[in-house]
Amino acid sequence: MSELKKEWYVVNTYAGHENRVKENLERRAETMGIKDNLLRILIAEETEVEYDKRNGKKKEKVVNLFPGYLFVEMIMTDDAWYVVRNTQGVTGFIGSSGGGAKPFPVAEAEMESILQRMGISEHKVNINYTVGDRVKILRGAFKDVEGTVEALNTEDQTATLSLILFGRVTSTDVDFGDLEKIEE
Repeated sequence: MSELKKEWYVVNTYAGHENRVKENLERRAETMGIKDNLLRILIAEETEVEYDKRNGKKKEKVVNLFPGYLFVEMIMTDDAWYVVRNTQGVTGFIGSSGGGAKPFPVAEAEMESILQRMGISEHKVNINYTVGDRVKILRGAFKDVEGTVEALNTEDQTATLSLILFGRVTSTDVDFGDLEKIEE
């Protein structure tokens, strides 16, 4: 038998009930004695900035990236599996073939991408560029725009870039993982 290890799994819930199901899972983990196996429960959310045309102000809005789903980091024991799938509001695990088969975990690379997007990744990104290098932005609003690295913030894992947009020099911060060095 392989050694049990902590891995991420996707739990299906009713859309709009993610917070309630998360609270139910946390409460049940405590009362059923599986806190050591149920490590983290995440709702994949991201903060978006919107411009309110009525009053001319920017406002932040939290958006659920995967409505109807929770990400659960757990050690997949029989007890933990039973408690999670029988929690009120949980409709099942993604990646289970049914018939009592335990689900497959989320691939590490996929989960890392989600955690980075949420800004809670513990994984440090290795970079091949430094201050003064030309880079291309791979994702986001400035996708495919090129710029020059002005500063590196290793704590936040972001690079400050100098971009030319609409004929003006603009500064912006971009995650390390969203940049690629331009080879000259």
